[in-house]
Amino acid sequence: MKAMVVYDSMYGNTKQIAEAIGLALGSPEDVGIVRASEVRPEQLAGVTLLIVGSPTQKFRPLGAVTSFLKSIPGNGLQGVKVAAFDTRFPPAAIDKVRILAFFVKIFGYAAEPMAKRLQGKGGDLVVPPAWFYVADIEGPLLEGELERAAAWAEQIVAAL
Repeated sequence: MKAMVVYDSMYGNTKQIAEAIGLALGSPEDVGIVRASEVRPEQLAGVTLLIVGSPTQKFRPLGAVTSFLKSIPGNGLQGVKVAAFDTRFPPAAIDKVRILAFFVKIFGYAAEPMAKRLQGKGGDLVVPPAWFYVADIEGPLLEGELERAAAWAEQIVAAL
């Protein structure tokens, strides 16, 4: 398996999750962990598993992740297994701010649209989109989230 975890991160939290996922998937020789703005098209050649992650900002992925996804040619992920994740506030924090809860219900989070875009490019979604919680805008990750990320990666491997 040749895997790639593509991510963007504003404060380092999503990067930590991407690294935990990558480590759980396999060795650095088999798994590339690359910031979305640094991915070169030739790096996708031969990839059999592509995982994309972003923080949820303004109810969507960061611009570099969106640009990366748009840059993949139509059906460019044919035969590739895909998955998506985001980092976000926990539901209890969102429910405290009524207007935020209202907008979340309307616009959602980053992981779901990323998964749909990956599928739209021909990718085969192997597990439902995942999310990992941060305590505040700049973090930190909530306790146990890195372990949850590794466990999610193991679910992906089991689904392959």
